[in-house]
Amino acid sequence: MKKIYTFLILFFLTGIMQAQDRPQPKPGNAPVVNIKKPQTFVLSNGMKVLVVENHKLPRVSFTLTLDNAPFTEGNKKGVDELTSSLIGNGTKKTTKEAFNEEIDFYGANINFTSQGAYASSLSKYSGRVLELLAEGALQPNFTQTEFDKEKAKLLEGLKADEKSVPAISNRVVDVLAFGKNHPNGEYLSEETVKNVTLADVQNNYNTYFVPENAYLVVIGDIKFKEIKTAVEKLFSGWKKQVAPKNTYPSPVNVSNLQIDFVDVPNAVQSEISLVNTVNLRMSDPDFFPAVIANQILGGDFNSYLNMNLREQHAWTYGANSSIGSGKYVTKFKASSAVRNTVTDSAVVQFIKEIKRVRTERVDPEVLRNVKAGYIGRFVMQVEKPQAVARYALNIETEKLPADFYEKYIQTINNVSADDIYRVANKYFLLDNMRIVIVGKGSDVISGLEKLQIPINYFDKYGNPVEKPASKKEAPKDITAKRVFENYINAIGGEKAVSAVKTLYMNGSTTVPQAPTPLTFTSKLDSKGKMMVSLSMGTVNLMKQVVNEKGAYVEQQGQRKNLEGEDLADMKANATPFEELQLAKRTDLKVEGIEPINGNDAYVIKDGKTKYYYDVKSGLKTAESKVREQGGKSVEQITNFNDYKEVKGVKVPFNLVQNVGFELDIKMSDIKINEGVSEKDFL
Repeated sequence: MKKIYTFLILFFLTGIMQAQDRPQPKPGNAPVVNIKKPQTFVLSNGMKVLVVENHKLPRVSFTLTLDNAPFTEGNKKGVDELTSSLIGNGTKKTTKEAFNEEIDFYGANINFTSQGAYASSLSKYSGRVLELLAEGALQPNFTQTEFDKEKAKLLEGLKADEKSVPAISNRVVDVLAFGKNHPNGEYLSEETVKNVTLADVQNNYNTYFVPENAYLVVIGDIKFKEIKTAVEKLFSGWKKQVAPKNTYPSPVNVSNLQIDFVDVPNAVQSEISLVNTVNLRMSDPDFFPAVIANQILGGDFNSYLNMNLREQHAWTYGANSSIGSGKYVTKFKASSAVRNTVTDSAVVQFIKEIKRVRTERVDPEVLRNVKAGYIGRFVMQVEKPQAVARYALNIETEKLPADFYEKYIQTINNVSADDIYRVANKYFLLDNMRIVIVGKGSDVISGLEKLQIPINYFDKYGNPVEKPASKKEAPKDITAKRVFENYINAIGGEKAVSAVKTLYMNGSTTVPQAPTPLTFTSKLDSKGKMMVSLSMGTVNLMKQVVNEKGAYVEQQGQRKNLEGEDLADMKANATPFEELQLAKRTDLKVEGIEPINGNDAYVIKDGKTKYYYDVKSGLKTAESKVREQGGKSVEQITNFNDYKEVKGVKVPFNLVQNVGFELDIKMSDIKINEGVSEKDFL
């Protein structure tokens, strides 16, 4: 089956992402902020309650947080996530349906996790909403039916992440940085999730959902005495218990700068992450200097990394960095996704910018702007109940001075260029840093080797492996014609495939920054006609059409007729199964065998397009095309998954396109020789 034409979809999506990623205006002078101190009391079971009266608006929020130490789950990793999913699905007193209906009736918002709960509502309903929060948190009803549903959803999500380059990168970064036996290095797998039982969830809840380290923060239009009485009534019966406190060896950073490479043969972008572990508490004198140093390096749009990799070189949608903080070990991480062809160059620029912040004193104007922006964001948060709750909680759990947030602005303004230099050398450990790269080895390894940085190789779970093999030669008797014919036979045979006159596909996908899923529709006619559209609800966002007169695209009410290479590409795409024609050509050859999506595939090149066909099944697994975009060559790849039979012909119900990020299109309905009419192509 022909890939979905992606050039114009890419143009549309690029517009969405660029609109969301423009530099923000410089903030003005920050006002003096006043953060009201909470009134507190402690229940006999150990739960501490913090109450902040604020009568400006008739609303109340409740935040219950369990400040437990991290713990490992071993061969049952997933039990805590399943516990989070099941809390709130009804209680021992109230069914799931009745519980949710009452929440909706009050217009309230309630969420539960294994680490606590959150609720907000109008103050006139706050008494009943607090009762519902307490009931949901303290009397969850874990049923086998709900457990099976949530477990199936979790397993389905893992399958979706199996070939996701960003998901693989995030997993391997943590495995290598912390180790598999550390709470931060553990990862979910199909095997560990399948090991979890309903009894494990109940035991996890009984062990860790306890009041000793619990904090309830109440903010809003309430009176302290009234809320104290209500909380004591609802939570005093919570049995006193202490969660286990386990200790783990501190992760050790590597002794030298190194590249840790994970080969994902279907990747058209490389996920690059430079990472080292850090121990940085909010109470440390280094906290604010480290935060501002990170903003300068990669935390802001105008940061060193983003200005270099995105604005100067146009290699990525964005490059950034982050530094964790808290009572437990975290990490510093600088990262970006770049095109395969510039992976080695991007690594050089990452190193350059980290060296820059470690060796050059930051420009006073840059430092002033970064501090002003950070202060501005803080001031904007101060009026939000959730932020105030977080501040109150941080003072308790992080053992901060009572005036920490009153002095917040002053402390930031006191950060100097010398402070930035000092903490950059202390926390951005370039000489002890891992450069974790997840990408297509056959495209990028040779370039990385020229950097003369030691390279280690790992699989997608962080296990050491040998250097991936390069492309293999195909057997001499395997011709392009034979590969195309094998594909046609694999999906149903020439007779059945030739009988397909129209192909209708309907599904959905999500894109970054879009508030809701998009509906994807494709209609193809064997006479060379095509219509593809993306819509959000009833609003058509983009439509592209090929008919006997030519081709055009409609977007936001604007219509553009296509010409030249764009027109030729669109016409080439306007056929349900192009292999029927490709099999007749004598100029195409099998270039070799490459691993893709975990299996070997024959590779056939036709100009700027490459076709990949699974050696064993014969099915098309991927198709890539190199396009010129912004004066640069960009490879776009479509992966074909989940083949199912429709009227005797197998078609993929899942298309995953890499257009700067992964566009995962899941088909809900595919029809052959129905659902398509001539008016679709007008």
